[in-house]
Amino acid sequence: MTVQEILDENRIRLRKERKAGIFDPFAGTGCSGRRRRVSTPVDGLDTALVPAEMLQDPCYADAQGDPVLWKRLRCRHDFEYWCVECATVKHKLEGRDMPFVLNRPQRRVAAIMEDDRRHGRPIRLIMLKARQWGGSTLVQMYMAWIQSCHRRNWNSLICAHVKDTAASIRGMYTKMLASYPAELWEGDCPPQFKPFERSVNIREISGRGCRVTLGSSENQEAVRGGDYAMAHLSETAFYSSTPQRSPDKFIQAICGGIAYHPYTLIAMESTANGVGNYFHSEWLRCEAGKGDKHAVFVPWYEIDIYRLEPDDRESFAASLDDYEKWLWNGVGLTLDRIWWYRCKSREYSSREQMQANFPTTPQEAFVNSGNNVFDSASVERLRLDCFVGEKGDIDASGRFSPVANGSMERWEPASRNASYVVAVDVGGRSAGSDWSVISVMRRGERPAVAAQWRGHCDHDRLADTAVRIARHYNKALLIIESNTLETENTSGDPNLFVLDRLAGSYNNLYQRTCYDSVTRQPSTRIGFHTNRATKAMLIGCLIEAVRDGTYVERDAMACNELLTYEQLPNGSYAAKQGYHDDILMTRAMALLAISQIPRSRFPDKIFRQPAAGMW
Repeated sequence: MTVQEILDENRIRLRKERKAGIFDPFAGTGCSGRRRRVSTPVDGLDTALVPAEMLQDPCYADAQGDPVLWKRLRCRHDFEYWCVECATVKHKLEGRDMPFVLNRPQRRVAAIMEDDRRHGRPIRLIMLKARQWGGSTLVQMYMAWIQSCHRRNWNSLICAHVKDTAASIRGMYTKMLASYPAELWEGDCPPQFKPFERSVNIREISGRGCRVTLGSSENQEAVRGGDYAMAHLSETAFYSSTPQRSPDKFIQAICGGIAYHPYTLIAMESTANGVGNYFHSEWLRCEAGKGDKHAVFVPWYEIDIYRLEPDDRESFAASLDDYEKWLWNGVGLTLDRIWWYRCKSREYSSREQMQANFPTTPQEAFVNSGNNVFDSASVERLRLDCFVGEKGDIDASGRFSPVANGSMERWEPASRNASYVVAVDVGGRSAGSDWSVISVMRRGERPAVAAQWRGHCDHDRLADTAVRIARHYNKALLIIESNTLETENTSGDPNLFVLDRLAGSYNNLYQRTCYDSVTRQPSTRIGFHTNRATKAMLIGCLIEAVRDGTYVERDAMACNELLTYEQLPNGSYAAKQGYHDDILMTRAMALLAISQIPRSRFPDKIFRQPAAGMW
């Protein structure tokens, strides 16, 4: 497009945006649901668009001549109207208290919850948040509306990653009750919180019998076993995770006690905190339509405050870079929003950091560091080929047996005409240690992950399992990372001569050339030894394969590991703190071996690691 065409189109987009943004909760303009225009008894409001179900309420006829009854009835059926009439919140930018008028993303999310409620469905959603749009405020006010206008003895939980955040959210509720119009309150006592059984964390709403419990992931036992009908789980991506407690089990314990019934609500919301954690996994599951929640993403450009008029619109239109052109052509943004994005980007040292804080897409939201080794867009292309495989185990006879809770996942059965590489990353024995991973990769023009074993066990059993898997896949080349095993062998433990056992039980093993530090005589040793030089070679091979899409990934966890793998300031590579790279390393070893195997043949016994120095 020419600059003049961009300017002309920008004017059209601005007009459409202004028209679509018209919202008047008193008149009912721009509100959710099916609406009917009716006359009202309220002074200054001759007519209004009200929810169709309000007209079918048995109390509607009596309310037509009474302004207070009419307002009460409408508050019961019209959430957007209730917000502006009854709810007072603090304005984020101005710092003053004001009626709660829903902004554009809040209206979109509220419409999703209202559609569930109006159709008698349980209300379930998971929200991936950008900043400064009031997602927590919306969820809390929606829960307050249900407890104030619809249900008595309907208990709720507010749980955040830390208790102070949960207390701040409940503070919104306290402010709302303190300013609630007395003539519109439907309780037996004035609206306020009162203590419940001397509990510090539980408050009861006077006249409604509804309890509001405060909790955090730091003290999980305090909220287990509660009688909840609604749960607001805030900043879920930051919930504490330790070997003794995990976010998924904690959240499942809470949500499992909430009946699958109309007017029950589970709202899980968070800003992103990298990939591979519970929130990211649950988001992907629900985004794919396999979960119980609506997956709702709010991009930065949907938030009204993120716009800035350029000083010279014509010059700016002529200077758009590739990403800004995508925002214009692919997303359809106006120039004032793109100019804001450019100005804001100057606060960050990289585009990735800007995307992590102000995401345009869900994929950008989960980018967590400017030091990522693997490009997020390339990883997401790999993820397109991922799916859940068949669970099972390899038995003693070398056959794959389907088992629902098996440690092995198979995406492809062994093919008689294919050759394979089996790569092993050795982890720890205990549940809290690193995972041991055995990956099977099929050779070909575009190698593909065929199977994977992942678990914790003694290392001699890990070696036996790897051999059974390699035999099952046509006597595959077996490449095992040897650092851990060699360390154990030099410790004098008589039970851990695993590498010697491998050499005696399987004859298609990866071996490397090494040199004596004194005589410099060459010899061969079993396994791939990872050091600074060989790790750079491994990761370099994997970077190329991910970037160019030259292998087929099947496991979404592998993609998660790619996205949390970083280059440290000293130039070395490692998983981000709290994450793993066990799967990733098996992919790197398998791809390096495949890349160095001549296409015309496959080795019968020995494949030699290039010497990376003497040790």
